[in-house]
Amino acid sequence: ESSCDDTSAAVIRDGVMLSNVIASQAVHEAFGGVVPELASRAHQQNIIPVVSEALKRAGIDKSELSALAFTRGPGLMGSLLVGTSFAKGFVTALDIPLIDVNHLQAHVMAHFIKESDDDHNQPSFPFICLLVSGGNSQIIRVNSYKDMEVIGQTIDDAAGEAFDKCAKVMDLGYPGGPVVDRFAKERNPKAFTLNKPHIPEYNYSFSGLKTSFLYLLRDRIKEDPDFIEKNKQDLCASLQFTIVDILMDKLRKAVKDTGITEVAVAGGVSANSGVRSAFEDHARRYGWKIHLPKFSFTTDNAAMVAITGYYK
Repeated sequence: ESSCDDTSAAVIRDGVMLSNVIASQAVHEAFGGVVPELASRAHQQNIIPVVSEALKRAGIDKSELSALAFTRGPGLMGSLLVGTSFAKGFVTALDIPLIDVNHLQAHVMAHFIKESDDDHNQPSFPFICLLVSGGNSQIIRVNSYKDMEVIGQTIDDAAGEAFDKCAKVMDLGYPGGPVVDRFAKERNPKAFTLNKPHIPEYNYSFSGLKTSFLYLLRDRIKEDPDFIEKNKQDLCASLQFTIVDILMDKLRKAVKDTGITEVAVAGGVSANSGVRSAFEDHARRYGWKIHLPKFSFTTDNAAMVAITGYYK
């Protein structure tokens, strides 16, 4: 997996994860976001040590591999090229099949990673999956391992991007999502009212929310230059509450219309405490059977790519 700024390699046997190694890149923090050129260079440095470590932790030799799966996209072009080029060279040397994997499909398939032979917590088909990350917000009807239908998606920005961009204007650092989540736990989620879009069907929009948040800060800072510092926790709580409310509103509609009450969440934003508590609340209120991924499987990782390749 090399789609963005995490270099990862994993080994699975019969659907059971033997290792999952991730090397993250701290170089982007100074720039407040991922710099594609720097990401590509870091992948080049990390990929061989990461693959070597994954094989070592799995307790196998590369000669025992029967196939190799890699992320073909979507993602940063330079980052993807590093992973793709390595994968091509690796399978050519070992004379084994190469399996291309869609990154978004892999996030959904993270729910099928087994950590032991007696791990049977996987969703049943069909189920609805809310995929929320820095680059994507989608509602997917999952009919089988290989049959996934996107029934709703963002028409502009993704939920994760809204978290990060709003955190950036408050100067909370990068990535902003986890910082917002931490501050949001401490204060009032209804302290500030932010715009909620009215988009048809099951689609999302987060650009208007970002704009209303920016205008709120601009107008209040005119009255009090220290407004952000004084209200940081309430701002984060209100922002998180609004984003989660927008996400769950469309998800409820999709579940109601399809009649499918088995519901999962995937992607980086699925680590957010507000999203998780909203899922647990909906399970109680509406009788949903929910599936929340382990925190280690929410962000980009190779185990989800491996399991997708396994089923392909």
